[in-house]
Amino acid sequence: MAEEAIINNSSVQDQWGQICSQLKTEVGDTAFDSWLKPLTLGSFNDGVMNICVPTRFMRNWVITHYSERIHKIWEKKNPEIKSVNFVVQAVNDEAKGLYSPTCRSLLKKITSTPTPTNIYQSGASALTSNANEVFANADPLSVPLNPQYTFDNFVVGKTNEFAYAAARKVAESRNVSFNPLFLYSGVGLGKTHLMHAIAWHIKQQDPSRNIVYLSAEKFMYKFVRALRYKDTTAFKEQFRSVDVLMVDDVQFMGGKDTTQEEFFYTFNSLIEEGRQIIISADKSPADLEGIETRLKSRLGCGLVADIHPTDFDLRMGILQNKAKQLGVEVPEKVCEFLAQKITSNIRELEGALRRVIAHSQLLSGKEITLDMTQDVLKDMLRSYDRRTTIDEIQKKVAEHFNISVKEMQSSRRARTVARPRQIAMYLAKQLTSRSLPEIGRKFDRDHTTVMHAVRKVEELVLEDKSLAEDVEALRRILEA
Repeated sequence: MAEEAIINNSSVQDQWGQICSQLKTEVGDTAFDSWLKPLTLGSFNDGVMNICVPTRFMRNWVITHYSERIHKIWEKKNPEIKSVNFVVQAVNDEAKGLYSPTCRSLLKKITSTPTPTNIYQSGASALTSNANEVFANADPLSVPLNPQYTFDNFVVGKTNEFAYAAARKVAESRNVSFNPLFLYSGVGLGKTHLMHAIAWHIKQQDPSRNIVYLSAEKFMYKFVRALRYKDTTAFKEQFRSVDVLMVDDVQFMGGKDTTQEEFFYTFNSLIEEGRQIIISADKSPADLEGIETRLKSRLGCGLVADIHPTDFDLRMGILQNKAKQLGVEVPEKVCEFLAQKITSNIRELEGALRRVIAHSQLLSGKEITLDMTQDVLKDMLRSYDRRTTIDEIQKKVAEHFNISVKEMQSSRRARTVARPRQIAMYLAKQLTSRSLPEIGRKFDRDHTTVMHAVRKVEELVLEDKSLAEDVEALRRILEA
C-alpha cells in the first residue's frame, strides 16, 4: 500500500514533470523526444524509483547517456528516492494517461491504424529486435548502435563510394592492409552511418568479437572518471583488450593533452596486437586542430577516406531509399524539390522527408504533393533561403582566391578567374534556391554555362583534393 501511495501522489508526478522539463532544456528537443519522452514512472520500493522504458535497446541507451543525470536530479527533488532503476515495460493505457491530450490522440491514431505504411510501423521495430539479439552481450563501454545505420541502408554515389568501399573492406575482413581506417567529412554526410554499419556487420558475422564504439567525448569522460577514482589500470585493461575500437568525432580531443596521451598509448597497443581501429572526424588527420603531431601521424598512417558533399543524384537516391524503407509513395517531383533545396546535410534532408510523411499520415490524411511539401516545410525553407545569397557567395569566393567580384563577373577566361567563377556558380546552386537562369544572370552568363560549371566542379572535387578542400572550406564559411 505504501508503494501505491507514493505512485499516486501528485507531488511525485509533479516532480517527474519538472525533471522532464529540466532534461528537455539540457539535452534539446530532438534528443528528449527520441529517448526521454517515452519514459514513464513505475513502482517505488525501499528508496528505489523504477522508471519504465518501452524497449531494451532504449533502456541501454538511456542508462549509458542519461541515468546519472536523472538520478542526481531526483535526489535533489525528493530525498526519499535513493536510486533510480530503469525497467523494460511496454507503454500501457495507464501510462498513456501521463501524456498530453494531443499526444494521447496521436498515440491512439498510431496504434489503431492498421496500414503497413505508417511511418512509425516501418522496419525499425524488427531491426531494433535484431539489435537487441546481436548486441545482447555488448561491451558496457560501447554505446548503442542505430539499427537503421547498416550497409544495406547506405546509399552509394560518386561522392562517398571510396569511403563506402573502405568501410566494407574493414567490416568483411579480419586482416586488412590498412589500420586504422580514418573517415572524415562535414556534418551529416554519412561517416557515423558507416561507423555503425561496420560494427553491425562485424558483430553479425562473428558475435564473439569484442567491439567498442563510442564518441571521443565519451572516451574523455570515462578517462577523466578513471583518474578521479584512481582506477586508470582498469580503464587501460578495458580499452586495450578490445578486438575493434571505434571512436567517433575525434576532433573533440583537441586541446585535451592528457586524454590524447592516453589515447595515443591505447592506439599503439591495439595496433601492435593487430586489433582494428576505426576513427572518424570532421577534418583530415593533418588538419585537426589542437591534436599532437605524433597522434596526427598515427591517425594518418592507415587509410584516410573522405566523404565529399552530396550531389543531386545522391540526394535523390537517399530520399527514394528512405521513402522505400518507410513504405511510403513519395512523388518524384517532391523528391526533386527536396534534393534541390536541402543540399548540405543528409540528416536534415531525411528529417524533412519524415516531417512531410508524418504530416500526411497523422494530420492531413492527404496524398503527398509539392504544394503540401512547400507548406509543411516553409519555416525550414525560409531558413535555407536566408542562409546564403549569391552576392555573398561571390564575395567570399573572390576573397578566398584573391580576385575581385568584378573579375568574376567579367568575360575573362584565364584559369585564375574562370575556376573561382565555376566554384561560385556551383556553391550558388548548392546553397541557394535560385534557378539556373537566376544564377547565370548574377554572373552575366546563361543557364547552360552554370550547368557546365556545376558538373565541372562536381568532377573536380573527386579528382583534386586541394580544390575539394577549398570548396568545403568555402561551404563551411558560408553556412556558418
